[in-house]
Amino acid sequence: MSQDAGVAESSDDHNASSEEKDCPSSNLDTSGDSKSGEDSSSESGSESDNEEAKPEKTNGELGESSAEEASAQVEEWEVKELPAQHFNSESNKIQSHCEHCNAENKHNELVTPRLLSRGQFLLKVDGEGTYQCMETGLIFEVNRKVDIKYCVLSWSKYSDLIVKPWAVGGPLFDVKCDPLCLTSIQFPHSLCLGHRDASMTFKVFHVKSTGASLEYTVDHSATHVKWRVSSLSPVGPVIQSEETVFHHGAVILYKAIDHNPSLSFRVYVATNNESFIKDISKSVKHSSKKFMKIDKPPVCQKLLQNGKKYRLISEPEAEITPEEIEFVDGSLLKLKSYIEVYLEQPVEFKLLLVEMDSEEIVWKAKLRECDWVQQNRNQNISKSSTSGNRRRKRSNSVPDEMVYDKRMKQIDSSDGVKTKTLLTDTQLFNLAEKLGKEWLKIAIANLKLNISEIDAIREKEDNVTISKFKMLKKWQEKEQSNATAQNLCNCLKNVDSVEVQDVLRGFLQET
Repeated sequence: MSQDAGVAESSDDHNASSEEKDCPSSNLDTSGDSKSGEDSSSESGSESDNEEAKPEKTNGELGESSAEEASAQVEEWEVKELPAQHFNSESNKIQSHCEHCNAENKHNELVTPRLLSRGQFLLKVDGEGTYQCMETGLIFEVNRKVDIKYCVLSWSKYSDLIVKPWAVGGPLFDVKCDPLCLTSIQFPHSLCLGHRDASMTFKVFHVKSTGASLEYTVDHSATHVKWRVSSLSPVGPVIQSEETVFHHGAVILYKAIDHNPSLSFRVYVATNNESFIKDISKSVKHSSKKFMKIDKPPVCQKLLQNGKKYRLISEPEAEITPEEIEFVDGSLLKLKSYIEVYLEQPVEFKLLLVEMDSEEIVWKAKLRECDWVQQNRNQNISKSSTSGNRRRKRSNSVPDEMVYDKRMKQIDSSDGVKTKTLLTDTQLFNLAEKLGKEWLKIAIANLKLNISEIDAIREKEDNVTISKFKMLKKWQEKEQSNATAQNLCNCLKNVDSVEVQDVLRGFLQET
């Protein structure tokens, strides 16, 4: 490696082990460009949870204190195990659809780690063997019983240390256990090697108390980079290639949460790299706006290339900014670029990511109202519950029916003009969840829908709650401008359900 590289390359051979512990501090070149993205929500120095400390540079060297802080971080992890449902889409490894890459690593014992607080993993193995973590893809070769703690870190903290010709090859991890128990670690990488791996060189970026270095690998496969453990601290694969690098890609969607009827989305085009994906999640979390993640198949069906241009298309047409992007692996960037999609009306639509040179579809998804209505309902349920509790406390000595009638009279007249606030999809979904087995009777007797309309809904939808929601939507379509909270309350006044009446009263309170 040339003298202007960001870290020193290890001169040890592939079997290097304990001698590396005594290697001198590496000199750094700080001439690399300081890069930034387009995300307006900058991540402050108070970034939460398990992020490693920013490497401090003194006279061009990686500060010893920064590496020690990064290594000591896991020692302070709370050994508090979280329930299984806390394994969410942010922490799960996104599986590639590439047949060439999925053919590898079929003989390792698959194990599920425990999820500790703040995104940390704990893997307990009972004896010698090779174990593959189902959440991160890490493969551990151990020679005895051992407990291994690890977490995903951000590459952006070390952006000044990774300089050309080297580039990020996969996620960065902090691994903690007795290094004498670990023979090797195989790191997942986000590249598709195909038949091009002859021109590629892999190494492992390793941050130690003495500095950062690039260490030799034992071997690499279509999915992993194998490294013989010398010591443990932040480690991850980097790559040098004479030819074009092909990335497994992922498209991550987030929807803005607000009270506007319009739709606003962020679309992130990323490498299928857990460090990158975690950075995106953190960036959205620290945004001034609130967002929800939209669960759609994220994996790109065609490989992504640096420098290639891609266009996002909406059907029907939407406002898309920017309309086209030039793909770069943004793992080292502090701010993550995204595409904004805006629709004035909440309608179903398709999104397609197209490679501009070939016009081939790289990724596509269809977004439906239930994709965001179902996730957004909790906010309104909480609001309705709070207001409902206040009303119940206030009316302990007054029958609910009298309070209901009184509220209706208050809403009915305001200078003689009847309220015309239309119900939202979120409100209708909240109500649909409270309707019981009698919903068919309510549809016909109270909402005056035809049995043929109900049958058509039931034939197309197996989910009962969604069927109830579509039934209420059908009523809304027929009533048009009269589909108000007041009108719906009038129609369902005689429904004998405390939960339904409580939701209706919440609707009136919100108008």
